[in-house]
Amino acid sequence: MFTSLSVVRILTLFQLSTTCISSHTQLQGTLHRRNYFYVGEQYVNTPGTNNGSEIAFGQIYVEHLVPATVTQSLPVLMIHGHGMTGTNFLNTPDGRLGWADYFMNQGFEIYIVDQPSRGRSAWQIGVDGNQSDFDATYISSHFTAVEKFNLWPQAALHTQWPGNGTAGDPVFDNFYASTMPSLVSDKESSIKVKKAIGKLLDDIGPVILLTHSQSGQYGWILGDFRPSLIKTIIALEPIGPPFINAVFPPLTPARPFGLTEIPVTYSPPISSSSDLKPEIVPALTNASLGTTCFRQAAPARQLVNLKEIPTLVVTSESSYHAIYDPCTVEYLAQAGVPVTHVELADVGIKGNAHMMFMEKNGLEIAEKVVLEWIQNTVNK
Repeated sequence: MFTSLSVVRILTLFQLSTTCISSHTQLQGTLHRRNYFYVGEQYVNTPGTNNGSEIAFGQIYVEHLVPATVTQSLPVLMIHGHGMTGTNFLNTPDGRLGWADYFMNQGFEIYIVDQPSRGRSAWQIGVDGNQSDFDATYISSHFTAVEKFNLWPQAALHTQWPGNGTAGDPVFDNFYASTMPSLVSDKESSIKVKKAIGKLLDDIGPVILLTHSQSGQYGWILGDFRPSLIKTIIALEPIGPPFINAVFPPLTPARPFGLTEIPVTYSPPISSSSDLKPEIVPALTNASLGTTCFRQAAPARQLVNLKEIPTLVVTSESSYHAIYDPCTVEYLAQAGVPVTHVELADVGIKGNAHMMFMEKNGLEIAEKVVLEWIQNTVNK
């Protein structure tokens, strides 16, 4: 039997609990089953030892979310960008439901990964390469408060981040706390992703692949590596443009295989990246904005393993990607990839920056652009 003091204590705890819950925007999510596992690990000698001791490296954490009612034949595999983890897709920094929940509500199974050597995918000292991270000003100026810094012309159009986007704002602080050190070398990351997520694809079968930012090049790599297991690629502002960095100095050469750091299959075949002959596309080049657009000199080699994979590139109105994503799309199309480019402002979705899926209208993008694409390409 409860005493009056016990009841007071229970009521106080309930009030405290509901206060904590109401401090975030809590919405009812989709009933689902959650599991996690690891894939892709390799064993090496423990650094500094010669006694047979071994450690695992290269593995990825995989979170598998299964709604109570699965109505879609293909799962969605989501890969996050640089400095991030798979938590990007679970919910937003201000507590709203994220894309994982939205697509579960539509009947999709979801797989979310942490890239190798990142987050819940262990980085092994002495085995994995050097790491770097983003400081708070970088995150604000490039992602969450771009309108305050105006580093590119479209930045002034940004309106959709839920908060002021700078340190001290609770939404920003929650988001920034989630960022992680990442491997410095995109080449090393690409090699490890190809191995680990290639193994994941072998294990789980065909998927709808959704990439963001840095992981955009993994879409081209994985599509080339396992073309029969990727039924569509949805690339949210994929890393680019071809062959060179843009907008932010230093504007150094990058992605020597066009859109990737590691080889992909071209026809006619190439023996090295030097076999690709870039030429400038004047109409998509703007030196004042730090963008030089390259395509292949004609006749363009074809990305043959991507030619049967319908591809969607999505670009927001106020992101720096608005400057050079058209160049990335031009390169894909010239190489024979069936690519469609949706610029969100053109379909009436305005004010987004690079982290579009976390922003106030993120579910509108999921519904009107991504889901519609899936329905019209995969489910037709």
